[in-house]
Amino acid sequence: MGIKDKVVVVMGASSGIGEATTRILAEKGAKLVLAARREDNLKKIKESLPDAQIVYRKADVSDYDEVQKVIDLAITEYGQVDVLFNNAGIMPTSPLAEAKRDEWQKMLDINVMGVLNGIAAALPKMVEQKSGHIISTDSVAGHVVYPDSAVYCGTKFAVRAIMEGLRQEQRENNIKSTIISPGAVQTELYKTISDKKVSDDLHQAQKEWGLSAEDIAQAVAYVIDTPERVSVSDMIIRPTLQSM
Repeated sequence: MGIKDKVVVVMGASSGIGEATTRILAEKGAKLVLAARREDNLKKIKESLPDAQIVYRKADVSDYDEVQKVIDLAITEYGQVDVLFNNAGIMPTSPLAEAKRDEWQKMLDINVMGVLNGIAAALPKMVEQKSGHIISTDSVAGHVVYPDSAVYCGTKFAVRAIMEGLRQEQRENNIKSTIISPGAVQTELYKTISDKKVSDDLHQAQKEWGLSAEDIAQAVAYVIDTPERVSVSDMIIRPTLQSM
C-alpha cells in the first residue's frame, strides 16, 4: 500500500520529530490526524500545508479521554486508522538523590501512560481491521542506562517492553509494532530539563553534532512504507559522533 492514502495519527505533532514527520508524510500523500497540547502550532502546520489532507485536535497524551477523541476523529474523518505514531515525550533528567518526584510522575504519565493510552485507543479499531501499525519514539536511553537519567531511562525501557509485548500479542492480527530510538536530536526536548546548565549543555550538543528532526522523520516514513510482510520492530539511530 505504501504511504499514499494511509491514515496516520501523529501524537506530539506540534514541533520537532512530530512536525518533521507530518511534513514528510504529507508530501507522500498520507491522510493525517495531528494531536498535541499546543493547538496554535497544529493550526500553523496545517495552514503551511494547504494541499495536504490534515485534521487536528488538541490533546494531552496523559489523558486517555483526549487521546480517544483523537482516534475517534481519525475514524470519523477517514473511516480507519492505519498508523499511530506515539511521539510525545519529555526528559526532565536529574540525579535520583534530588528526588524530583513531580518530574518523575510527569515522565511516567507522558512517556509511559501516553504510549499505553495511544495503544488502548487505537488497538481495538486495528484488531477489527485486521491491520495496523503502532510506532513509538523511544530513545537510546531505552537501551543503555547512564547517570542522572535513571527515571527517564526507566520510562524508555518500559516503552521497549510494552511495544515488544504488543508485537507478540498482535502479530497474528497483522498489526505491526515499531520503536524508533534516536540519540541526540535537534528538538525542543532539552526545554523539559529544569536544571539550566544540563539543559544548555544538551542543547549545545544537539546543535553541534546531533541529528535533525528530519533524519528521524525519514526513518518513520521508511518503516511505514515497508510491505505488509515486513515489520521493522526496533531501530536505533545515533549521530555518528555520539559515544553512548
